[in-house]
Amino acid sequence: MKESAADLFDPRTVMDSDNLPDGKGVGGSDRDFAFAFNNNYFSDRVLRIEIMAGLPEHKSDGEGCTSIAEWVRNRKRRREEIKKENGLAVCCEELVSKRGQPDTEDGVAYETQDDEPVAMIEESPSGDEAANSNDSSWSMDCSTVLRVKTLHINSAILAAKSPFFYKVFSNGMRESEQRQVTLRINESEEAALMELLNFMYSETLGPTTAPALLDVLMAADKFEVASCMRYCSRLLRDLPMTPESALLYLELPSSVLMAEAVKPLTDAAKQFLATLYKDITKFQEEVLNLPLAGVEAVLSSDELQVASEDAVYDFLLKWARTQYPKLEERREILGSRLSRLIRFPYMTCRKLRKVLNCNDFDHELASKVVLDALFFKAETPHRQRTLASDEGPSKRFVERAYKYRPVKVVEFELPHQQCIVYLDLKREECGNLFPSGRVYSQAFHLGGQGFFLSAHCNMDQQSAFHCFGLFLGMQEKGSVSFAVDYEFSARTKPAGEFVSKYKGNYTFTGGKAVGYRNLFAIPWTSFMAEDSLYFINGVLHLRAELTIKQH
Repeated sequence: MKESAADLFDPRTVMDSDNLPDGKGVGGSDRDFAFAFNNNYFSDRVLRIEIMAGLPEHKSDGEGCTSIAEWVRNRKRRREEIKKENGLAVCCEELVSKRGQPDTEDGVAYETQDDEPVAMIEESPSGDEAANSNDSSWSMDCSTVLRVKTLHINSAILAAKSPFFYKVFSNGMRESEQRQVTLRINESEEAALMELLNFMYSETLGPTTAPALLDVLMAADKFEVASCMRYCSRLLRDLPMTPESALLYLELPSSVLMAEAVKPLTDAAKQFLATLYKDITKFQEEVLNLPLAGVEAVLSSDELQVASEDAVYDFLLKWARTQYPKLEERREILGSRLSRLIRFPYMTCRKLRKVLNCNDFDHELASKVVLDALFFKAETPHRQRTLASDEGPSKRFVERAYKYRPVKVVEFELPHQQCIVYLDLKREECGNLFPSGRVYSQAFHLGGQGFFLSAHCNMDQQSAFHCFGLFLGMQEKGSVSFAVDYEFSARTKPAGEFVSKYKGNYTFTGGKAVGYRNLFAIPWTSFMAEDSLYFINGVLHLRAELTIKQH
């Protein structure tokens, strides 16, 4: 819903009230016009509400609902009913024209799409006669009008709150000057509309349950009352959030979701799901069963607890194959909605090769995301940070809090098999290691075997103090052994160049690790101090050089 038209009585709008000597309304607020609601003395129009029939004995969507789930079932049933009733709406429009009512060029008329409001202007014989009359021949012919309600309204108050009513009352045609306005709604919308009209006068609502508030929220969207949408959104945010309610807020009709007034509610729902399912390894089955909106909320988070972006890719592919078994549909949803959730620049090169050969992705899309990822990997750290900060809403260049930290690897074949591995750790990540934590790098390969780096906070060999340690390990794969020369280095101030801190030789077999418990030969407090030589702009830059001289 567009909110371009100003709400003159919006709580965010500052204005002076001079309608009474003390600047206050009867209700004690300069925006409280509850005293004028349906009051003939303070009204200049009559609103005639034609309530159309739904299924027999059908209740309002929010009426009698005690849970979000029940409300959802009612809303789903109503959407199905509305589709069936489309033909009746067309029939009634034709009969209106036969009675000589203005068409869309001569009067105020609106589209009759699903759940869209329809307003017509017609001259009233008198206020009292209109209040007691239900002689609409077209309504009787179509057998769709259950009852008619009439209310005395103030066109200025409604127009100030709603662009919809503003257009009804100010279209500049003869009909806009008539006293009576006819509004047609479905039976299921009656309670919500009455609450909405009351809110436009009093800025308060009676309902406090989530189902009833959601009904009013959608009525406010339909009639473009932005202040009521914000009010409902705030009340819903104050209610306890559950996975069920969070998913419901994210699956509201698109017109509601697009409204700026509802964004704080949907943001809160996304944050709730992202926090609840932060560890997708622990909740894998639950997340696999989430609908699209839920998966998008969870996998958009920077705080996702996953081993690496490779794991995100594997999980999302598994979800897509489960939810969209048809290849054509899966390709479509991956291309249009899901691929943007994967931060390809932080995937390993080995996994990126698999992306290129994955039949689930459109080949052109796969080529583009892999190429973009490789270009990003080749950039300098400064340029990478610039790209991440300039990305805006998209987060493809933003690094998550991976369990296995990304590394950059440079490989050589001659004169020896060799690789140089760069691992960067933020000061906060190092601080979180105290007193006995450890963080692992992503795997990298040399001589056909997988290796990894691990940074530790541990006690030095004399157990006198905590210190920073760095270790090199080989993944467990059989009983193959490697004699590896290795060297650990770190950038230091003030020059910022890499300085060798430890070197050695070790014969690796599967699962073994080697390293140095106190890499910098200083206590932990000195390592983490503000004047530490090893943090440059808040980042610790480590380098490991591995060389295989015999195989």
